[in-house]
Amino acid sequence: MPRKRIEKVFPDRLVHERKAFEEGFLRVAGIDEAGRGPLAGPVVAAAVVIRDASFRERIDDSKKMSPGMRERSYIEILERCEVGLGVVGPETIDKINIFQATLMAMRMAVEELKPDPEYLLIDGKMPVDTLHARTYLFRGEEKSLSIAAASIVAKVTRDRIMLDEDRKYPVYGFSQHKGYGTKAHIEAIRMNGFSPIHRKTFGPFGG
Repeated sequence: MPRKRIEKVFPDRLVHERKAFEEGFLRVAGIDEAGRGPLAGPVVAAAVVIRDASFRERIDDSKKMSPGMRERSYIEILERCEVGLGVVGPETIDKINIFQATLMAMRMAVEELKPDPEYLLIDGKMPVDTLHARTYLFRGEEKSLSIAAASIVAKVTRDRIMLDEDRKYPVYGFSQHKGYGTKAHIEAIRMNGFSPIHRKTFGPFGG
């Protein structure tokens, strides 16, 4: 993406991208995830390299946006950015724990970007197992446009997965809570047992 153009459009959210550019890195990817806390479903990570930052839609922390806003922004991100995804399912989460599964999903997302990114901006202190130069950013969605875009892609992708799972297992209400441990969800587990997409090591039923 042209440096002058992105600095003009989003000057406060590109300081870390700009610093990487000034150090000679041309392909800067923002990394974020969705789904570390739910009782069911996968953890999803996204890696986003912005080609054109003249967004019409809001690009922000996905948690601050309505589902409709996220969907509109997601469509535009796919038009203006390069996107890599990593999805790690509940069976693997139970085997290696959610932290390691999140790192795996992030690595998968980075590896899906072609050509390879040169620099990573990572939300939180997540030591992704790659050799890339990087910066870790606490609340990175508020500080980096690339990370904010990644947070939207990860959230929308995971929500769509959970909507598909809701059609398979309607008694759990995945379309409403997306697998998080709401009172209704926990009661559904008590009444129906685990579905194939539940994380057996999580929440009040965890071993």
